[in-house]
Amino acid sequence: MSDDVKTEFRDRLEKVRTGMLEVDGRFLPMSHNLIENDPHFWFITAKETPMAKAAAQSAQARYTICSDGKGLYADIQGALELSNDQEKLDEVWSVIASSWFEEGKQDPDLQLVRYTPAKAEVWLTDSGAIGFLYEVAKANITGDQPDMGTHTSITLP
Repeated sequence: MSDDVKTEFRDRLEKVRTGMLEVDGRFLPMSHNLIENDPHFWFITAKETPMAKAAAQSAQARYTICSDGKGLYADIQGALELSNDQEKLDEVWSVIASSWFEEGKQDPDLQLVRYTPAKAEVWLTDSGAIGFLYEVAKANITGDQPDMGTHTSITLP
């Protein structure tokens, strides 16, 4: 697979803030954090959440992204692990995270989770909903298939 597609995937992923993490058949809305030159996704959660419990067992998980605005749709497969890396926590800490943990980064309920992606099915489009409708209309007039962008599977990192 072309490094260009992987780079484009990562660039768009950095502009998307949320996705759905599937853990043991349950989908959880999560906000991922990315660090430059680090292949992992970082999540901040509470210690007793289903995500933290799954990470304690190094569970496999899927993370899905659906962003019309950024032209990115992805089904990412990987593994969860607990992390106590204070430097990583400092890098991903945000105002959003602080609203969930009263004692900030020192909150005893806070748990950093590392998600190591292994592979992903990715769709990259150049246009949002209006572009989609245009392609469908054009296909109906010309009889050609609509151009829906790039669809591929990639190995990560």
